[in-house]
Amino acid sequence: MIFILTNFLDKPLYKESCVMKSFVKILCVAWLGFWAAIATVILCIFIIPAGLLSRTGNLAFSISKLWAYTMLTVSFVRTEIKNKDKIQKGTSYIIISNHQSLYDIIALVTRLGIQFRWIIKKEILKVPVFGYGLYASRNIFIDRSNTASAVDSINKGFERLPEGVSVMVFAEGTRSPDGQIQEFKKGGFITAVRRKIPILPVTVNGSRRILPKKSLAMTPGKIQIVVGDPIDVTGYTIDTVQDLIDKTRQVVIANFNPEYAGKK
Repeated sequence: MIFILTNFLDKPLYKESCVMKSFVKILCVAWLGFWAAIATVILCIFIIPAGLLSRTGNLAFSISKLWAYTMLTVSFVRTEIKNKDKIQKGTSYIIISNHQSLYDIIALVTRLGIQFRWIIKKEILKVPVFGYGLYASRNIFIDRSNTASAVDSINKGFERLPEGVSVMVFAEGTRSPDGQIQEFKKGGFITAVRRKIPILPVTVNGSRRILPKKSLAMTPGKIQIVVGDPIDVTGYTIDTVQDLIDKTRQVVIANFNPEYAGKK
């Protein structure tokens, strides 16, 4: 069997096929990189002044959707959302989502239909222009290596947010390495309990098929956002926050479909 496989790999046709696939991947990465750079530069010209002139950051967030729509279009990626009616506009939520791919961000920005800000690792602040644009838009930056510091940064970040704006948290802390939903971290839940802000559980399906972690080669496809029932945090305390985490994670998992391919 090994001999047969070795002979097959040595065949010119197979080698040509591998070369062609590699070339297509490189071409796709270059295509996306080109459009991402162009869209980022152009929109930063508008987002930074919008963030500085607006006390809420809402205008900057709305402009950022144009970047997300651009990337979906040039990537040939479609999106859909289920149970959007469960979201009450004007209500602030701690939005808890699983995290499969960089495309989660794009899908959530374009599909949820509400103003929200991100909890982002503080290293992004060092990115010239882009980092400042995110800060001016009232996003929240944290040190992921220090839980106490992260919670404190989240609390301070909330003081900068206008009424009715939600905060998005990828509770796993990073993209899933294997496609499974990892354990949730406490930061966003502690803030929800202390500030009595309801949790909105959200599940992303299909994004890992498009661009998995540690990959630059994307595949066109469809992403599904599933909104769960909001969870009232009244009655939960810091001592029982793990119960809230477990309940939220169960909802996210219940709506998770690792086989989702967007064909239906």
